[in-house]
Amino acid sequence: MTEIFSYTACRQLSQMFLAIIFFHVSEYILAIAFHGKSNVTLSSLLISKNYLLAMIFSLLEYFIEISLFPGMKEYWWVSSLGLAMVIIGELIRKIAIITAGRSFTHLIKVHHEEHHKLITHGIYRFVRHPGYCGFFIWSVGTQIMLCNPISTIGFAFVVWRFFAERIPYEEYFLRHFFGSEYVEYARVTPSGVPFVK
Repeated sequence: MTEIFSYTACRQLSQMFLAIIFFHVSEYILAIAFHGKSNVTLSSLLISKNYLLAMIFSLLEYFIEISLFPGMKEYWWVSSLGLAMVIIGELIRKIAIITAGRSFTHLIKVHHEEHHKLITHGIYRFVRHPGYCGFFIWSVGTQIMLCNPISTIGFAFVVWRFFAERIPYEEYFLRHFFGSEYVEYARVTPSGVPFVK
């Protein structure tokens, strides 16, 4: 039980909770900044039942593993790699949000709005969906940071599958809104999520 209060556990868990708090609070603040407080709901915090279950599972894995196999949490270089991924993923996502401005929304737009523009500059020159790319890196990084092997694989698979289904759905509307301009952009720019065309 003392392992739960060790330096390693305190460091890894505090990094995890700070990463989660910063991610969600900054998402909410940026949504208000670009869309106005009256157009933003708590869903802009991006906290769903499935997300909460995944985070609870990852914490259960962490506590079980640190209690039974404390040495597996001591790979500082693995944990540091995860922390670097969290920071990089966060930066990619926030740069994407700031670059797109009002065109970035948490919900897929099914009707074209006047302020909705096709963004192909900045980080969007290199990746079509940098927000998704950033979240993928961030979410997997949180589990590597905790040295959670089961949750690392689980998060990678679940988040990848979510985006593998969401990207084609979203791009259906983007092709409808922007026509050949979007088709050409998608042809030459990767999605940003591995193995999703």
